[in-house]
Amino acid sequence: MNLFETVTEMGHEQVLFCNGKDPEIKAIIAIHDTSLGPAMGATRLLPYLNEEAALKDALRLSRGMTYKAACAGIPVGGGKAVIIADPENKTEDLFRAYGRFVERLNGRFITGQDVNLTPNDVRTISKETKYVVGVEERSGGPAPVTAWGVFLGLKAAVEFRLQTKDLKGLKVAVQGLGNVGSNLCRYLHEHGAQLFVTDISKEKTEELKRLYGATLVEPDAIYSLDVDVLSPCALGGILNSETIPQIKASVIAGAANNQLGVEQIHGPMLSAKGILYAPDYVINAGGLINVYNEMIGYDEDRAFQQVHNIYDTLLEIFERAKKQDITTNDASKQLADDRINRARHIKSMAVV
Repeated sequence: MNLFETVTEMGHEQVLFCNGKDPEIKAIIAIHDTSLGPAMGATRLLPYLNEEAALKDALRLSRGMTYKAACAGIPVGGGKAVIIADPENKTEDLFRAYGRFVERLNGRFITGQDVNLTPNDVRTISKETKYVVGVEERSGGPAPVTAWGVFLGLKAAVEFRLQTKDLKGLKVAVQGLGNVGSNLCRYLHEHGAQLFVTDISKEKTEELKRLYGATLVEPDAIYSLDVDVLSPCALGGILNSETIPQIKASVIAGAANNQLGVEQIHGPMLSAKGILYAPDYVINAGGLINVYNEMIGYDEDRAFQQVHNIYDTLLEIFERAKKQDITTNDASKQLADDRINRARHIKSMAVV
């Protein structure tokens, strides 16, 4: 990976490598775009295979946050951070050291909770910086709100592709039963959908079977199920040259980030099969909306109204893609770029 070429190609404004001793810490903070406001993006902690893998993750996720915020109509930019560590080695000193790196950016980057961080970890980070959200866990934390947004986005996709607003009897395969996936299953069950679920945790799948009568599926079999909707709610990169030929679902609408293995290849592959794809950074924006509202002074009604806009935004994206004969991923980027360019224009006029 040529570092500078990659960062330039993806349009990042700034990438910071945070290295420290006592405690030892290696982290990357990627700031993609601040045209709409300060970069906002959660922090994840993973034992990456190498630093290149960590950088790639931070770059892709931060760019996705830019598009996510723009499509959600939230006045923040896109950023993301990764801490390279084993979750078993988490310490208070590690998170306080990381918080000091965030504080030095003086509000240019605002972070929160992602993979392998708990609300307590976020509160530890907040001891060193005020530029962190998710400390108070409003509305039960971001997961239920994210899941509600995914549910609304799934409804929009079903309405557009299958020409129905009724989810009763709809067959939905949910991949990944973390906090978001489990909440999504609850919403779907309440609206009469038939669930097929898979997860690496047998305990989670058994719980969903008990609660909602879900059919349990082996992880490798989830793609080839004869269902209406496939909902990826685990890690990214699962829509690729190996899995797409297996998919029988007409709609893909799930919470996972970076679902397309290679956007330029796998977006068109889905379109060629007649599969309607709800771009991940649009449909899973509920968590961002929730923590943004926490930052500005929480109003639950306002937060849920903004989440409800995901439904209308996706219908607009689907219609744009259909009219221009482009992928839904490209249509969503067009919409985001339109909003970002307007913000840049307004800023430039203000300077003049």
